[in-house]
Amino acid sequence: MGRRSRGRRLQQQQRPEDAEDGAEGGGKRGEAGWEGGYPEIVKENKLFEHYYQELKIVPEGEWGQFMDALREPLPATLRITGYKSHAKEILHCLKNKYFKELEDLEVDGQKVEVPQPLSWYPEELAWHTNLSRKILRKSPQLEKFHQFLVSETESGNISRQEAVSMIPPLLLNVRPHHKILDMCAAPGSKTTQLIEMLHADMNVPFPEGFVIANDVDNKRCYLLVHQAKRLSSPCIMVVNHDASSIPRLQIDVDGRKEILFYDRILCDVPCSGDGTMRKNIDVWKKWTTLNSLQLHGLQLRIATRGAEQLAEGGRMVYSTCSLNPIEDEAVIASLLEKSEGALELADVSNELPGLKWMPGITQWKVMTKDGQWFTDWDAVPHSRHTQIRPTMFPLKDPEKLQAMHLERCLRILPHHQNTGGFFVAVLVKKSSMPWNKRQPKLQGKSAETRESTQLSPADPTEGKPTDPSKLESPSFTGTGDTEIAHATEDLENNGSKKDGVCGPPPSKKMKLFGFKEDPFVFIPEDDPLFPPIEKFYALDPSFPRMNLLTRTTEGKKRQLYMVSKELRNVLLNNSEKMKVINTGIKVWCRNNSGEEFDCAFRLAQEGIYTLYPFINSRIITVSMEDVKILLTQENPFFRKLSSETYSQAKDLAKGSIVLKYEPDSANPDALQCPIVLCGWRGKASIRTFVPKNERLHYLRMMGLEVLGEKKKEGVILTNESAVSTGQPENEVTEGQRAGEPNSPDAEEANSPDVTAGCDPAGVHPPRENTERIGPGEKKLTEHVPGYRP
Repeated sequence: MGRRSRGRRLQQQQRPEDAEDGAEGGGKRGEAGWEGGYPEIVKENKLFEHYYQELKIVPEGEWGQFMDALREPLPATLRITGYKSHAKEILHCLKNKYFKELEDLEVDGQKVEVPQPLSWYPEELAWHTNLSRKILRKSPQLEKFHQFLVSETESGNISRQEAVSMIPPLLLNVRPHHKILDMCAAPGSKTTQLIEMLHADMNVPFPEGFVIANDVDNKRCYLLVHQAKRLSSPCIMVVNHDASSIPRLQIDVDGRKEILFYDRILCDVPCSGDGTMRKNIDVWKKWTTLNSLQLHGLQLRIATRGAEQLAEGGRMVYSTCSLNPIEDEAVIASLLEKSEGALELADVSNELPGLKWMPGITQWKVMTKDGQWFTDWDAVPHSRHTQIRPTMFPLKDPEKLQAMHLERCLRILPHHQNTGGFFVAVLVKKSSMPWNKRQPKLQGKSAETRESTQLSPADPTEGKPTDPSKLESPSFTGTGDTEIAHATEDLENNGSKKDGVCGPPPSKKMKLFGFKEDPFVFIPEDDPLFPPIEKFYALDPSFPRMNLLTRTTEGKKRQLYMVSKELRNVLLNNSEKMKVINTGIKVWCRNNSGEEFDCAFRLAQEGIYTLYPFINSRIITVSMEDVKILLTQENPFFRKLSSETYSQAKDLAKGSIVLKYEPDSANPDALQCPIVLCGWRGKASIRTFVPKNERLHYLRMMGLEVLGEKKKEGVILTNESAVSTGQPENEVTEGQRAGEPNSPDAEEANSPDVTAGCDPAGVHPPRENTERIGPGEKKLTEHVPGYRP
């Protein structure tokens, strides 16, 4: 970073006249981006223009519009989380409050453009605005809107995500029973979309499907965990592998080990990123054709590995944020050719009505970094063979080329709908990949040995030829993918493995990078820890107790997590070959003084929506006024709550409780979505254990404007309370105080389920990625470049 900084200072001295243009454009990296300027960068690159004009990816007569759009800042876009029951309430709040306030607003003499819905995104759940991040943060008139975006993003109710990034998950056509692999998932905005689709029916706490989200970068995996955790799903697992050699997983089916094939695979591969010039403007300076030539081989290997693990009849989406056919059509054409009919491009032209796109091209040329063109492989001199590969060229056979239907690929150009540049192809698997059929029997080497030697990830800069037989040496081969599974039963038996313990892989089998993870230990049926919990909360007999796990094999179990039974199956059968970073949601936390209240574990807000359907006791139904009091006051006495709430609470023993708000259909002005909160019934009061941002979310949905907090009393001030108390509007605290009266204990009051230490309203979340990794309280605090929710 020091060298880059020195280079920027030097260039600033050379080109001071560009400062204004760079500051206005603002730079942004990754899915979320950096705010700030790149004043030294001129938005010109003659080689880029020459290259794409020659390839004719832009319709005739539109080149000027295309280049003008690339030089404009990218509009901000946000997506409302669609699976939560209060998505409609958030949409109503946005449209009727925040967007209305923008209608007549002027900033720096310019009228603010009101946000508009993305025409092709279902149910008006995605919006774009030309408000820059700089204006959003620095304009006093937009402060409330900015606070709203920050808080709702942290709560998982809104995602700030680029428009074109939303397309691949939509085209996957996910259903709640689908098993999904996201091969290159970080930073996680597409992954959260996939999780939402699994939970389309909120009345089903455990969908049959799941998402396995993978990334090769260990540090970015923790950013991925942070993003996924906001959605509180028991159906997500984050793993850390090279996508081009991601291992085959096994599952237990009726006592027999079978290979796991995925119904849906998202293959959003690493790319040169020239479609991101509007947000990542140093691409203007760094763009060269060499980037695409270096990445092509890696992209093809990742796509091939994805195709191998796709179930017959399944759908895989291949996408890049590059406009370059070497990374786009060339990869798809090569994959289709070697699949020998096993894969075909799906026609998705009618699946996103309103989206403007250009069809894929069928002819293109290859250019070296010094501007030399080649139209076919035969013309490439031997000295260039390490840089240019045969798979980079279009097929010569016109019949084969036509049968591929490359025009079914989608290329999104920035000037058509004011977006970034993007490429998407949707593949459907018709039969087993051909190299799975050719080998009649199991080879001598073990599966892991062959995969580690033949599938070791090549350096993407090498661009060496890749033989299809080496891309996949199937662990178990027969006449097809489905028959592979029957030979697996005896291969992975390891007598030293403890029942229900899914530890990290042995170091001899796989190199471990980054942090060593705690094991995943499932609670055995005879564990004495569970009966008191079951009795205290009157858990339903259908409660899937076998899905409970902890992250420690020694000492007291401090946190209890839950996963779906399908992910439990994956965990138990693959701990030897898979590095799991995180999975499951927290449902109970140990309360050290809880034994005196008949139960040592209190409920955790993170998992309450999953757990609530199974709880039959200690539920208090509250009114909307009660919810306002409980969320704005630290420890309200019974007398402050309604008589109905008091009558339910007075006979309950002290301890953890569930507070449930049911909407009143007869009162359309009231909040029309149910709310479930974790609370604590004290001696004479009730408190809630709800994270700060979630509190603020519920208060906003009830029409209250959050102004701040009283420092000494832990009281959240709203537009209603400020009028009655006369408190100043700008008073903000650091959060609740640990050890308040009637809290379970000081230690629990400091747990992540309580508001202690949360950011005050209106303060932007820090740019660190902080994630609690199980009961050992391991924590990663790491500056993540490009991350800002």
